[in-house]
Amino acid sequence: MTSSITLTFPDGSERQFDSGITAGEVAASLSISLRRRAISAVFNGTHWDLQWPMEVDGSISINTMDDEGHALELVRHGLAHVMARAVQELWPETKVTIGPVIENGWYYDFDRETSFTPVDLELIQQRMRKIISQREPVRTEIWERSGAIKHYRNLGEPYKVELVEAIPHNQPVRMYWHGDWQDLCRGPHLGNIGQLPADAFALRSIAGAYWRGDSRNRMLQRIYGVAFRRKEDLKSHLKMLEEAQRRDHRRLGSEMDLFHFREEAPGMAFWHPRGWTIYKQLKAYMSRRQAVHGYVEVNTPTIVDRSLWEASGHWDKFQEHMFLVHIDSEQQENGKINALKPMNCPCHVQIFNKGQKSYRNLPLRMAEFGSCARFEPSGALHGLMRVRGFVQDDAHIFCEEAQIEGETASFIKMLTEIYTDLGFPEFKVKFADRPELRAGSDEIWDRAEGALVSATQAAGCEYELNPGEGAFYGPKLEFVLTDAIGRDWQCGTLQVDFVMPERLDASYVGRDGEKHRPVMLHRAILGSFERFIGMLIENHFGNLPFWLAPRQIVVASIVSHANEYTEEAVQRLIQAGIRAEADTRNEKIGYKVRELVTGRVPVIFAIGEREVAENTVSIRTLGKTGMEIVPLQDAIDRFAALAKPPDLVDGDQI
Repeated sequence: MTSSITLTFPDGSERQFDSGITAGEVAASLSISLRRRAISAVFNGTHWDLQWPMEVDGSISINTMDDEGHALELVRHGLAHVMARAVQELWPETKVTIGPVIENGWYYDFDRETSFTPVDLELIQQRMRKIISQREPVRTEIWERSGAIKHYRNLGEPYKVELVEAIPHNQPVRMYWHGDWQDLCRGPHLGNIGQLPADAFALRSIAGAYWRGDSRNRMLQRIYGVAFRRKEDLKSHLKMLEEAQRRDHRRLGSEMDLFHFREEAPGMAFWHPRGWTIYKQLKAYMSRRQAVHGYVEVNTPTIVDRSLWEASGHWDKFQEHMFLVHIDSEQQENGKINALKPMNCPCHVQIFNKGQKSYRNLPLRMAEFGSCARFEPSGALHGLMRVRGFVQDDAHIFCEEAQIEGETASFIKMLTEIYTDLGFPEFKVKFADRPELRAGSDEIWDRAEGALVSATQAAGCEYELNPGEGAFYGPKLEFVLTDAIGRDWQCGTLQVDFVMPERLDASYVGRDGEKHRPVMLHRAILGSFERFIGMLIENHFGNLPFWLAPRQIVVASIVSHANEYTEEAVQRLIQAGIRAEADTRNEKIGYKVRELVTGRVPVIFAIGEREVAENTVSIRTLGKTGMEIVPLQDAIDRFAALAKPPDLVDGDQI
């Protein structure tokens, strides 16, 4: 006798079906048109293939191409398989490995003796479209582990053998066929290759990648692709990528003479005078903002003994990202290990622990522009956006549990002010809850998550859930900025931590005269100066707000006998607090202007015979057409006001 299961639908209705019924059969029982449009299901919270049987009671909803998140996952996953099939049809000797979905697309790693070329990418795209046009069905089976290993050994696919052997014994070994081509895959997939959009994908690039990310393994070739549901979405994305390339901070940084990188110090920026000017201005601005909001600044050691990282919990969770060092021969002989600090929080607890603290000292807001170092794989380094050496605008708030709500509201207020000043008046907030690997009991996490949710709601801040992405010691808010071309950047964070004060024995004397553990709020706004400056450069296309621009005004002479007046104007601008310099080279003014525009100088004062005679300047402003002739002192007064950071003066920036 066949057993039955009860399925609950999104509207709350329930129906009984035979155990083992597939999601596709459920869709067909509801509507023929729904079965035709169905692409997958969600069964008991899991993305479910239409071919997979269901053998327990549960909730179910049927997905169609209108369900963007699930549709994009299936489209990109399916195209990864189709690309691998196309590669093996074109070059049968190629070995296949893995092909996961990533943001906006997918990649697949191949082992092939001959290097892929851009011409090959076009051939692969053509073959992929031919495969899609054949509209072959996709089917799936679960195999015995031994049978799958034998199958791949017979095919000469050693990477697949290794992948099958690594699958936990309590998990199924699932195979998928896309037409006659087969691959190991967890699924789910679309039911027909023809459902893939042949005109909404593009192969973008080729890169090297070690098998399993281990440099001791063979170097593979990785092909990246992007895909969307509609051709129009692909066009928009490719246009955004083109614009992103134009705005690349590495190119603009070179044109503006801000910084450079060298192989001798991978992932570490060499800041030039103009770039360091931006850095210093931003740091001074942040320091003033924090002082207004009651922060005290500290500075802690760069190299710290392993024992502190073990006590804080970072050694187990973060060791692979640390730079380990020996600071003297005696320590080396005794086997003692130090590490460059990857973050500041354990050191801040040490300052809190120095001397007895009382509830009267709380909240204690402790900030540091801390120099940190993290080992990032060389392939992940990307200009200022992904570095090994950086400075965090880091701070930790030690407070009582009852103060979490007020401190959260105060932090969000300060963060909003800063983001607005820097050109990001709108941002999104994500709530990241407990990760699978974490420190602390479930009871502590319940308290921390509850406190942060209540504080966020009390601050009137809407948020979306980012499940499982909290820090190992506590839940966090993530503040996500959207730049001028629509890209999201996660920068600010606020994390509630009950764990580290316990691990590092932090305490204060409460109103009852007894010792209590403080709550530790980890917070950052910029994240790191390096990455945020890279974002600023790209967001503003190098045309930084006037107060941040490293070269605010260049006074350029048109004729040589205007040089003396040019130098005088520069000195008066500098005395008024404006970053100004003279360009008295024996070059035509058109050449000078073109060069200064390329260097993103926001304002140019042109000085010729007329300006010398009338004590005026001709002003050219970046991004505007035409020239404006203004008395020199009036120009100085105008730009002296604009040169002040926004926290020191009201008014529009240029």
